[in-house]
Amino acid sequence: MHLSRRDGALDLLKWLALLSMLLDHLRYVGISADWLYVPGRLAFPWFCLVMAANLARDGARKTEWRYLGWLLLFSLFSEIPYRLYIPDPDTLNVMPTLALGLLVARGWQDRVLVSRLLAVGALLVAALFPERLMFGLFGVLLPLATLLVFRKPWYFSLLPGLVCLAANQWQVLFESAQFGNRVAVLGIATCLIAPLSGMFLLRHATYLHAPPLRRWAYALYPAHFLVLLALRQLLV
Repeated sequence: MHLSRRDGALDLLKWLALLSMLLDHLRYVGISADWLYVPGRLAFPWFCLVMAANLARDGARKTEWRYLGWLLLFSLFSEIPYRLYIPDPDTLNVMPTLALGLLVARGWQDRVLVSRLLAVGALLVAALFPERLMFGLFGVLLPLATLLVFRKPWYFSLLPGLVCLAANQWQVLFESAQFGNRVAVLGIATCLIAPLSGMFLLRHATYLHAPPLRRWAYALYPAHFLVLLALRQLLV
């Protein structure tokens, strides 16, 4: 797969990941919409796929630290809006998970000692404090799993699909599925096929051109919590 300097399919995947995230968080706006959990399972693996695509692109080493800096910066900016909107959150917002995942994936990709040490440190943090990270240790490993199969045949996408399922409390999903919960069954299926569907889009939708998402898009993460919070206040 060749990624041009401005890849329309990649921009489209970013927009779809944002839409999936928005649908997922609409569950907390005060309406009965548990089924939104299913499309919401696409957001995180697609964001990880976007990260893998950027790392696989030529010249990634020139932008990786800037990429990490933006993730860390908006990790801080997003935490208060996240806690205001999500009822009784058990974890930090998703940005720290993505930041640690970036360090792990780049440490595998880059043989420089500093990158390797940062990757090991990120893995130790994820292993010691999985309960504080959204999607836990497997969420931190998902960008690497996606990067490993980025240029492989489509069936290798089952690997990040399994990692995605493990990151999404698979035990709870399986227990619910055994009792015939359709949302759980569809959630399991969505986790498994999310990386594959994203790969398919990047490889076969190159003729599409979505509006580019640049650095300003990071602000959409904390901003959407505030907008949904305002909407919930109107509905209550």
